[in-house]
Amino acid sequence: MAELKYWLWLTSRKGMDSVRALKLLERFVTPEQVYYADEGDVAELGLSPNLERSLADKSMDAPEAILGECDRLDVRVMTIQDADYPMRLRQIADPPAVLYLKGRRLHFDEEAAIAVVGAREPTAYGRRWAEQFGMELAGGGALVVSGIAQGLDTCAVRGALKGGGPVACVLAGGVNVPYPVQNRFLYDDVAAAGVLVSEYPPGSPHDWRNFPRRNRILSGLCLGVLAVECRPFGGTMSTVNHAVEQDRDVFAVPGALDAPMSEGTNRLIQQGAKLVTCGRDILEEYWGRFPDKLGRAAPLTPEAARARMADSVQAQERERAAQQADTAAEPEPAPAKSGRELIPRSEQKRRFTDDELALLAALKDGERTADQLVELTQIPAKRVLSALTMLQIQAAVAEHPGRRFSALVELEE
Repeated sequence: MAELKYWLWLTSRKGMDSVRALKLLERFVTPEQVYYADEGDVAELGLSPNLERSLADKSMDAPEAILGECDRLDVRVMTIQDADYPMRLRQIADPPAVLYLKGRRLHFDEEAAIAVVGAREPTAYGRRWAEQFGMELAGGGALVVSGIAQGLDTCAVRGALKGGGPVACVLAGGVNVPYPVQNRFLYDDVAAAGVLVSEYPPGSPHDWRNFPRRNRILSGLCLGVLAVECRPFGGTMSTVNHAVEQDRDVFAVPGALDAPMSEGTNRLIQQGAKLVTCGRDILEEYWGRFPDKLGRAAPLTPEAARARMADSVQAQERERAAQQADTAAEPEPAPAKSGRELIPRSEQKRRFTDDELALLAALKDGERTADQLVELTQIPAKRVLSALTMLQIQAAVAEHPGRRFSALVELEE
C-alpha cells in the first residue's frame, strides 16, 4: 500500500499521461524514485515546465484521497509493474501506467476477448445484431469487451450478460461514475458478472477528451474487434484504427449498401476485415488457441435468439424512460435562432481546438464535404478529418449521406 501511493501520486500529476509516466519510469524505474528525484535529473528529460512544477509538488493529499475512495468502493488498483497486468496491454505503444478495476478478477491474457463496438445512434438493425453478437460470443465462451456508452455499446453488453458469460467494460471516467446516467443499473450488473476497467481514478468525469484514449485500451485487451454498425468516421473507427496498429483482428457486420450507418462497416470489409454473420464466425478463429474456453456450439436459431432476447424491448423502453426523466430534470441549454445549441464565446476555446472552431465556422451556413472544408479553411486534409472525428464524438457535428457534414451547434459571434 505504501508503494501504491507513489503510483497514484505520479499518475495524478497535472499534465501527466501514460507516455510521460512511462518515460519517467524508464529513467527512474519506480514512482518512488521519481518522487525523490532531484529537479535537475527531471529537467534532463525535457518535460514541459507545467509538468515539472507538478512533479515538484510532493503533497500526498490526492493519492491518499484516491486510495480512500478505492477502499470504500472496493476498487482494485493495478500497475504496469504488477505480475497480473495483462501482457496484451503491456505490449501496446502507450499502455496505461495504472488501471482501476471494479468487479471480478479476470485474467485477460487467458481469455478469448473480443471487443464489440458500434455507433452511439444506431438503427434497429444495429441494435439487434450488437445484442445478438454479444450474446452468441459470451454464450460460446468468449469474453466480450466494450464501452458502456449509449447505443451499440449498451446493446452488446446487455447481450453478453444474457449469454451468461463475463463481460468487461472499459470506461473514459471513474468506475463509479455511470455514463450515461441511465446505465447506472447496467454498471452494477457488469461489476457483478465481470469487471469495469478505467485508467482514471474513482470520481473522474467522462470527459470527451478521454474517449479516444480509452479506445486504445479497449482494443489492446482483446484479440480482435467487431464493428457492428458505424459511419466511416467516429469513435468506432478510432477503436478499429487502434486495433490495426496493435495487430489485432478486425471483424465487421455487413449492411445494406444504401444504409448510411453501415457505410463504415462495409468499407472495413472492402479493406480486409472479416465479414461475419454470427458469433461462430468469430469464435472459430480462436478454437485452436482456446479449446477449453470456447464451445463449438452452432449459432442460435432465429427462434432461440428471439426467446433469449424476449425482454430486450422492455429493457430498451425502460432505458428510454430513464433517459427522458433525466433529460427532463436538467435545464436545457439556450438554443440559437437556428435551433442548435449556442456556444457562448467564453466557452468556445475551452470546448474546442482552433481547427474545430474553424470547421464549425465553415459549417454555419450548411452542409459541406471534407474536401470543401479543406478548401474553405486551408487546414490540411489529415487535420480536417481528425477534427471532424473529434467533433462527432462531442456531438457537435453530424455526418450525412455523401460524406457531407453539418454543425449541430452554433458559435456565438
